[in-house]
Amino acid sequence: MIKRIISSKSRFGWVLFHVFLGIASSITPWGLIAWFYLVFATSFYVVIKSKSIFPFCLFIAYLTSFELLARMSQTSPFIPYELGKYLLFLMLCIGVYKFKTKSHIGLVMVLLLLPSAFFDLSGEVNRGSLIFNLMGPINVAMAIWLFYGKSISKLQLIRLLRISILPLIAILASTIFKTPSYNELEFTLGANFATSGGGGSNQVSTVLGLGMFISFIFLINKWNLTGYRITDFLLFFLFGFQGLLTFSRGGILGGALGIMIVFYFVIKTPKRHKTLFKLPNLGKAFLLSLFLVLITFQVADSLTGGLLSLRYLGETEGTLAGTKEKSLNSITTGRVEIFLEDMQLWGDSPILGVGAGASSYMRNFSYFYLSHVEMSRLLSEHGLLGLIYFVLLLYVLLQILLKKQTPMEKGIMVAFFIIALYTTFHAAMRTYLTPLFIGLSLLYVKPTMGKKTPAKGVKKLEPIHPEPVSVS
Repeated sequence: MIKRIISSKSRFGWVLFHVFLGIASSITPWGLIAWFYLVFATSFYVVIKSKSIFPFCLFIAYLTSFELLARMSQTSPFIPYELGKYLLFLMLCIGVYKFKTKSHIGLVMVLLLLPSAFFDLSGEVNRGSLIFNLMGPINVAMAIWLFYGKSISKLQLIRLLRISILPLIAILASTIFKTPSYNELEFTLGANFATSGGGGSNQVSTVLGLGMFISFIFLINKWNLTGYRITDFLLFFLFGFQGLLTFSRGGILGGALGIMIVFYFVIKTPKRHKTLFKLPNLGKAFLLSLFLVLITFQVADSLTGGLLSLRYLGETEGTLAGTKEKSLNSITTGRVEIFLEDMQLWGDSPILGVGAGASSYMRNFSYFYLSHVEMSRLLSEHGLLGLIYFVLLLYVLLQILLKKQTPMEKGIMVAFFIIALYTTFHAAMRTYLTPLFIGLSLLYVKPTMGKKTPAKGVKKLEPIHPEPVSVS
């Protein structure tokens, strides 16, 4: 089934299908459940028998991306609440066993996490809490173990991006369908659950921000996403617009960060190489993206009566009323306080930490609150071993930066990693996004060799646009 989706020429048809799938899931979960298992049943055997890493990438990216929609549609237990963690772990284990790897950094990272699973200084961690806190970082390590040193072609990258965004389109359709009439909405300076389709506003915003980034990549390169240029623009607008209306800032800022990273790699490319690599015109691309972002924000801000601007400026009901002082902690919705208390726990148990899942039960002011910053959770619960884990994660980023790839491909891969890492600073590792996109960011995109050979016998690399966009 996945092969049929990526090889089909009816891209607009598949976009419409996922729009209807998102709407249908808002009414009943059974359509989504049936589609999920149909894709799984028709693709799983083919994927595990494949000798290429690419089908693994497609299978994991497509099915795990339904995690949030499954939560919003309340498909549990038929589709597990934490689908991304379990399915990712299963496929990554199969992949690690099946494909040889050039590096064992991921294995070392897994081993660093294991000691904290065998003790609990709080005395209150149960099995569910242990799995909840460990599976995210374990999947990150497993993804690094599997994808390190693997390569795909540019055409495969485009197809991977396209199939990754289809479930996000379903989530977008579901949130829009569930959102009440805009005239009935009452906005406040806090997370808006009415516009997040029944899911956590932070997680919905994260997914919509990712959708905004991927749709931007298709726009700037004039790659074929939906088959029509105008609908590609519409998707970019709707991802940004709905994400802004959730009033959860992390996801949209993550998408914007990814866009800026891609711009950076285009900007720093020498002029003589921009034609060689067929990079988009920076001036036009910058003005276009700036115009789209400003229009999207202005429309959303007008709809909220200016509250959206105040939200992004870090204001709250308390700071506006003068009853609460504006601080870094208030701007980050309490994340700084949790971070500082995690640091205190690390100071008390610097070597092995307090045990996986125990930090929530051992803080004073933020008792029972889950860590939103994965780095502080790693330090408080895993101690020095957690610090080494995080350093290795940064080392992986360095390896991506040192890869010799064309500027656009390197920009996309670095953006994947940074978006995934940034997400851990506002939503920890509670979604599929971080392990999946850290893993995908390690893929090496093989350059396409041009047919012409320039003077002096030097072969010329000419990355091409294999699937030009159609103009409606």
